[in-house]
Amino acid sequence: MNGKSQATEGERRPPRQPSAAAAGKGSTMSEPGRHADWHHLAADEAATRLSASCDDGLGEDEVRSRRAEHGENRITPKPGKGPLLRFALQFVQPLVLVLLLAGTVTAFLGEWVDSGVIFGVTLINAVIGFIQEGRAESALAALARSVSSEVTVLRGGCKQRLPSTELVPGDVVLLAAGDKVPADLRLFRTKDLQAIESALTGESTAVAKHDDALPRETVLADRRNMAYAGTVMITGRGAGVVVATGDHTETGRISRLIAEAPDLTTPLTRKMAVFSNWLLIAIGLLAVLTFAVGIWRGSSAFEMFMAAVALAVGAIPEGLPAAMTITLAIGVSRMARRRAIIRKLPAVETLGSTTVICSDKTGTLTENQMTVREVYAGGVQTTVSGSGYSPTGQIGDGGEITGALRECLLAGVLCNDAGLSEDEGGHWQIVGDPTEGALLVVARKAGLAEDSLLKSHPRRDEIPFDSTRQYMATLHEIEGRQLAYFKGAVEQLLARSTSMLDAAGRPVELRREEIERAARRMAADGLRVLAMARLAGQQTMALNESSVDAGLEFIGLVGMIDPPRPQAIAAVSTCHAAGISVKMITGDHAVTALSIARQLKIARADENALSGSELATIDDPGLCRAVREVNVFARVEPEQKLRLVRALQSNGEVVAMTGDGVNDAPALKQADIGIAMGMAGTEVAKDAADMVLTDDDFAAIEAAVEEGRGVYDNLVKFITWTLPTNFGEGLVILAAVLAGATLPITPLQILWINMTTAVFLGLMLAFEPIEENVMRRAPRRPGTPILDQALIWRIVLVSVLLLAGSFGLFLRELAQGQSLAEARTVALNVFVVVEAMYLFNCRSLTRSALHVGLFSNPAVWYGIATMVVLQALLTYLPLLNRLFATAPIGVRQWLEIFAVGVLAYLVVGAEKRLREDR
Repeated sequence: MNGKSQATEGERRPPRQPSAAAAGKGSTMSEPGRHADWHHLAADEAATRLSASCDDGLGEDEVRSRRAEHGENRITPKPGKGPLLRFALQFVQPLVLVLLLAGTVTAFLGEWVDSGVIFGVTLINAVIGFIQEGRAESALAALARSVSSEVTVLRGGCKQRLPSTELVPGDVVLLAAGDKVPADLRLFRTKDLQAIESALTGESTAVAKHDDALPRETVLADRRNMAYAGTVMITGRGAGVVVATGDHTETGRISRLIAEAPDLTTPLTRKMAVFSNWLLIAIGLLAVLTFAVGIWRGSSAFEMFMAAVALAVGAIPEGLPAAMTITLAIGVSRMARRRAIIRKLPAVETLGSTTVICSDKTGTLTENQMTVREVYAGGVQTTVSGSGYSPTGQIGDGGEITGALRECLLAGVLCNDAGLSEDEGGHWQIVGDPTEGALLVVARKAGLAEDSLLKSHPRRDEIPFDSTRQYMATLHEIEGRQLAYFKGAVEQLLARSTSMLDAAGRPVELRREEIERAARRMAADGLRVLAMARLAGQQTMALNESSVDAGLEFIGLVGMIDPPRPQAIAAVSTCHAAGISVKMITGDHAVTALSIARQLKIARADENALSGSELATIDDPGLCRAVREVNVFARVEPEQKLRLVRALQSNGEVVAMTGDGVNDAPALKQADIGIAMGMAGTEVAKDAADMVLTDDDFAAIEAAVEEGRGVYDNLVKFITWTLPTNFGEGLVILAAVLAGATLPITPLQILWINMTTAVFLGLMLAFEPIEENVMRRAPRRPGTPILDQALIWRIVLVSVLLLAGSFGLFLRELAQGQSLAEARTVALNVFVVVEAMYLFNCRSLTRSALHVGLFSNPAVWYGIATMVVLQALLTYLPLLNRLFATAPIGVRQWLEIFAVGVLAYLVVGAEKRLREDR
């Protein structure tokens, strides 16, 4: 193929192929995605097999036909549990199964009302859990839709911009620097095209692309004539024909091969399983004891069975499964507002146990927007303020930009293929290479706009950047003469320079050592250093490698960096205060990584990084020791992340790990919490993760940890609130049987208490705001039980208060000649009022309700107001009197009930105060 052909500036293309429409019905198109050797075919042969035209693309009719055959260009998500299975699984919980057994036996005995209420309670629990579990899946699906990228294609000979999901095999895709490849492509035209393929192959350096056929046995990482879905183009231009979409791409294939992630087992689910088992054993023993004692005392088997059912129904915290689900779901909703999507509900709580966060650098801890920090020109160092792509800030002291400094900024604008624009929302965006974009931004800060400069300095020729040359050059016509500007590696341009500009812009003798010292100093500060030079010519000038090998005029150095996010600095500090270690794991160079890590306070000033090559020489025991001390890991290959996660876990750490590439998936699955990037992450990474960040910001991880701790706090508060009610009800039944007395409350009344108070009182604790000191505590270790000795003692204390108050007033009412229905109504209302008063004590497990603020959780007051209405209806409405065997009571009884409630509140408050003082 002749390099002087009409293919633009060295671009290469195969001969023109007939369009799919022209091929007619007799064309035989290979099945895209099923041909494993596209790299082995010549570009024109690949296009022929696809019945595609490289010059015109596909016609609209052919596009519709192929879309109907191949579907949308997206990876099919893993099949989740169907709605029927998800609903059925709500009943497969030990506590719920006991309720179902009790309801079945009660129905068999003919107690249809009791049985119906028991079954109704379990059904309500199942419906609540079913609805809430689907919300996280819906949120993730919405995220997937929101991050769909756009692509430029050639259809019917015209360029179009459309969503990547609309691509079909045979489409012609046009690629430019900065584009994310939307499908697997066989390239047929390239011009200095380079790609970052780390998401697929783990190779961290750029890969140069071409369009020549390759041997059949060429491995994936060496297929330079292919562009694979999910990889990113960083320089040059090119075009390719789509050979595979969606599940048939290489990324889709790896997605299918990744083993199904096991069901998430978190500290909370393990603790709740143990807790439920012990609770069931205790309830079973008490029920058997109640039945046996009653029979021994001469009661009928039917009466004692109903008493045992009452004890079991009372002791089982029916609202606990729903409370867990709803509390976790509220945490999911709160995290979504803070830009973190949770894929599995129990993962919310695991975040609260996190002891180590392993984070990538670029885009997570940093802005992912290269920013010029320093310019060295004419022997003068000038600092630049501002951050990101917004052209706000100043250069030096803000004075007039002249001489070598202006010429250096001018070179950065002219020798540049990027674009800078502002959208309708006032956000500045770069089109093209981020490094070149940073040069446009710093020029704008000096008042140099690229549009006007390119008009007054039109480009006549160029030498594109090449990884072997390590520089780029452009030729411009200025006032009748030609001037070439150069941008590239310091050593390359310095070797070709014979003079330099002084501060005033006058040519002087080259001070090589001084320039090299400045470059080393800037690199030691973590800056990426680019050199600028120029070459003056006559009216005509040939721009080629041989003509620019020497005689350049050195202009200056530009130092830039991807700066840390301001919010990430605060988030890292908060994590450290919370006892959470933050470790940076990046593919970047050690010097740059350490510079950023020190600014973020991740690394100390005297700390060094551990490189991937050094990791490869360390055995597993040595790595376990190293990860305790080292906080920065640089030039790390994706597969080495898995070793780091395992080493940390072997030290007993609960690890959160970030990742975005296909090869990050094993580490994300191995971590206790895998965190995928929503914007830059691949679908495979998101599928393997437990959490997805919608804005790829580290601050969202810190916020999620905070929310996770808050969720766990609220779950413990609910358990601490609900267990005294259940144990108190069980104790009342047991005490009545042991004393040979009538049951103070019936099974039906117990169910009323448990379900109404759980929904309208206990669940209000799920809305408690996060306590102010939550991120100043040490992480909770996985082995720590849900309830410590102090909370167990408090549960026993409140249970005894409920027993004494309800049983005492019940016996008092009978002694004063009141009916059994009235006495039971008093006992029932004692439970509700004490629970309402105790609710305020549970809003904080260590501090008083006044300290956390009486009105900081309005849901508590709404719940209490609802319970007041419900208890009034239960007490005074004739229909409910007949159904629940209650009766109206007078003012005296209400005063006694509230006196018990206030006494319980004061006793618990005093116990909290005494414990806090100790």
